[in-house]
Formats: sequence, structure tokens, C-alpha cells
Amino acid sequence: MAAKVLCEAGADVVMLEAGPMWDAAKDSKMSAWPYDSPRRGAATAAKPFGEFDGCIGGWDIDGEPYTMAPGTTFDWFRARMLGGRTNHWGRISLRFGPDDFRHRSIDGLGDDWPISYDDLKPYFDKLDMLVGIFGSKEGLPNEPDGIFQPPPKPRCYELLIKQAADRLGITCIPSRMSILTRPLNGRRACHYCGQCGRGCSTHSNFSSPSVLLPPALATGRLRIVANAMAREVTTNDDGRATGVSYINTRDSREYQVRARIVVLAASACESARLLLNSKSRRFPNGLANSSGVVGRYLTDTTGLSVSGYIPKLANSVPHNEDGVGGMHLYMPWWLDNKSLDFPRGYHIELGGGRRMPAYGILGGIERFNGAGGYGKQLKDDYRRYYASQVNFSGRGEMIPNNDSYCEIDPNVVDRYGIPVLRFHFAFSEHEVRQAKHMQETFREIIHEMGGTPLTPMPTRDQGYGLANGGRIIHEVGTTRMGNDSATSVVNADCQAHDVKNLFIADGGPFVTNADKNVTWTILALSMRTSEYIARARNQLDL
Repeated sequence: MAAKVLCEAGADVVMLEAGPMWDAAKDSKMSAWPYDSPRRGAATAAKPFGEFDGCIGGWDIDGEPYTMAPGTTFDWFRARMLGGRTNHWGRISLRFGPDDFRHRSIDGLGDDWPISYDDLKPYFDKLDMLVGIFGSKEGLPNEPDGIFQPPPKPRCYELLIKQAADRLGITCIPSRMSILTRPLNGRRACHYCGQCGRGCSTHSNFSSPSVLLPPALATGRLRIVANAMAREVTTNDDGRATGVSYINTRDSREYQVRARIVVLAASACESARLLLNSKSRRFPNGLANSSGVVGRYLTDTTGLSVSGYIPKLANSVPHNEDGVGGMHLYMPWWLDNKSLDFPRGYHIELGGGRRMPAYGILGGIERFNGAGGYGKQLKDDYRRYYASQVNFSGRGEMIPNNDSYCEIDPNVVDRYGIPVLRFHFAFSEHEVRQAKHMQETFREIIHEMGGTPLTPMPTRDQGYGLANGGRIIHEVGTTRMGNDSATSVVNADCQAHDVKNLFIADGGPFVTNADKNVTWTILALSMRTSEYIARARNQLDL
């Protein structure tokens, strides 16, 4: 987004990419079948979501370790390719709402943002019209409506879920996803192959190589340097950023790019790592870190899933469940936390149906008592139980705490000689109680559908099934924004307090991590920051 806005404003931009180039039209495996591969599409080390997934990277990358403090578990997913994680994400595109920018004023926890929803609304609107998003206008107070294309019709299992949700008083509405249901800006509408995570060769869903980089490249002002692992931000004696040094991952040699303005958009933790590794006599604790806040206030979305067997869906008639590669309905937060024993909410993502599994045959049939076997019985059981499961995944807000942060490990470097991150992470009792509520709610919906949960209720000692930090891949907050330079890294325009020509345009400046997937707000905030740079680069001598 920063490259697009700045190039179109007349700036010459060099963009460093740690991995190789990527073009969904040529490189994706959108139409590949499991039998096209000897592994039947199974996951590999570089493709943990399946061999045909559109993202190169993972939680463990050979030669690029990260460490964890004793007692910590944190799973850090990194992408090494042009467009990064935008190539395979779920495209769930939710705006942060008015309350999400001022929760401290509401419940006294965490901090308020120095900006409001009204400051970002014009950029959300422009984003909707540029990228395209489907959804429905619902008028929910903290779930802002957007400029929507028509949503796809719900599938059979989704309609059954909605019926149960309606009876229980749980809000269930069309999902909001950045996938085209109508042509837009020269891009075709989705043809419902259901393989969004593999990279869309028709550019019908959002990824930065499909939507943002083509117009930037068309200006002739963007140069992309692939296979360039950023090492540090360089500075001069005046404390201004002068560029970035990087390692060419092909020849392992170090190079430098000089620039009037440096924008970090490497993802929250990578940008923090860059700043912490950018030490000098003037910045002994890392660049833009006079506050000591770089790396602090790390959060990830809370998450867990519960599946259930629904007898009404067994022995279903084979049919074509057209649709996007994701849910057509979802459940935004519907309750008032004042009546609950935890302070922040969550939304619910739905799964199920007759779509082709990502890889393998079907899997999981052994969870049905007496199912399986060999030959005719196995085939009959697959036909009986296939598509009889539903799944509910909770995605909730974590409140920043002092025990969750990243720092440089003083003893470990990666294959390029760059010091790596060491993570400290802990959920608080707020998140654990939220997880308990998720578990109970999902099981209640399954029972209301006449079904049976397929896993027992986890205990308090098991954190009620809460996924490890980092596992939901929504980490934000390591370079947070604020008006006070003593407690924040960047100001309300995402400009570093300590270095006026350094900006951050990823999830690092987030003050809170709402119960919404973060991508849409990252994009809107990046657009706002980049437009500020474009206006100010001459007037402020950036």
C-alpha cells in the first residue's frame, strides 16, 4: 500500500523483499488437484498449509530461527515472497469499530489510540472501493458497515447454523471478505473455485501483488529488489535515517539502499527486529527506541476451534456448494461485556460443507464411533459422514500486557548473521476466561443444531484450548503509536518520534488488537500514513 500511494504521488520507491518474486497468474496452483502431486498436496516445511498453498514461509524457516524465553510458547509465522502473507490469508476484512480505538475510556484497561474511527473511516471507504469487499449493511454499532458488493448466498450447513444462532439470540450475518462478487477496476469476479488460499490467478481476491503493486509498477517509479533480507536502518550524525542495508540471500553479500524517507512495513515483529538491530552511538538501544517501547505490547488474536457432528447433515445428497474459499456467514461480537467475567469480545468464523479438502482424502472419520474399516464399509462411511461436521473458530481480543514482548537474543543469529528475536508471551486471565466462553458457546450452538461436539471440553489447566500466541498470525503492537514520546514509538501519523523521516506502515503501531482480523485496518492505516508522507515530504523536509 505504501509503495502504491507514494509512487502515484510522484515519489521514486525502492522496495526490499526478503523472498522471491511472485505472480499469482503464473505461480499459483489454483486449479491443481491433489493427485497432481506425489504428496497429494500434503504440507511441506516451506508450505505448512499444504503444498499448493500460495504462501512460502512458515513457523519454522531453515536458517532463520527465533528463540523463546523460558516458559514461553510463541509461534511466529513469516512469509518469504513478494506480497507475503497476503497471498494466502483468509480475506476476512473487518473494520475496527469506534469502541476499538477507545477501550481504555470504556473499561479502564490498556490504552486509547491517539486517533479515532472517524480519522480512519475515509481510508476504509477508499480501500473498499479500490480493493473490493462483499458484505451487508447491518447498522451494528461497533461493526462498521462498508461499501459492499453483494455477498454470496449461504450454503446449506451455514443456513442450519444461522437457524440455531437465531434461536439462541446470537447475531449471524453475511461475512465480509475482500473477494470480488462483481468485476472491479479491471479485475474479474470470483468464479467460486474455492481455492483462495492458493493464490488467485484471476486476481479476484485481494493480495498485494494482484491489487496494489501493478498500479505502483505502472508509474515507472517502483523498483522491487527481491531476495533482499533487511539488516538495519542506517542513520547519519544528525540522527536521520539514510537508508537500509540488506543481505542478498543469493550471494550472502551486504548492500545498501539510500533514501530520503524510510518506511518499514515488514510486519510488526520484523519491523521491531530491524529497529532493535539498528544500533549506533546515538541510538544505543536501537533506532526510534528512546522510550524503550520497541518490541513491547505484543499481542495476537486469541483463538480456538470446536467441531461437531450434525446428524441432519449425514447422508446428504451430493451437490455443488459453490462459493468463495471461506465462510459466507459469520458471527460478530453480540454481547455486552459488562455482564461477563472478561472485558473484550470475539467473533466466530464458520466451517463445514462439501468442499474439496486441501489435501489427503478426507481425514477425521475415525472420530465417529464405529466408522471406518476397509472396502465397502469405508466408502459407505465416507459417504455417510462427509459434510456432516461443522466447525466454529473464535477470534478474540487480547489486551496488551507487560509479559508479552519481543527482544533481540544476544546469542543467536540467523544464516545471514543478523541477530534474531527472542519472544516472551503470556495470555492473562482475561483471555483465558474469554476462551472458556468460546468453548461453552460453540458447544451450545452444536447442541442446538441437534449435534454432538467431537472433542471434550478442555480444562482450566489446558487454557480451555486457547491456541499458542502467534498461531492465529495476527501479531501487532510492537511499535505502538501515541502522543507521548516517552511511552510510544510513533506518533498519530506513524512517524517515529525520534527520527522524523522514518515511518512504520504495518501492524506495529496498533495500540489494541480488536476482535476483528487486522488486515483491513493495517491497509487503511498504511494508506493514511502514506498520504501524509506524500503531503509532508517537501514541506517538512523529510
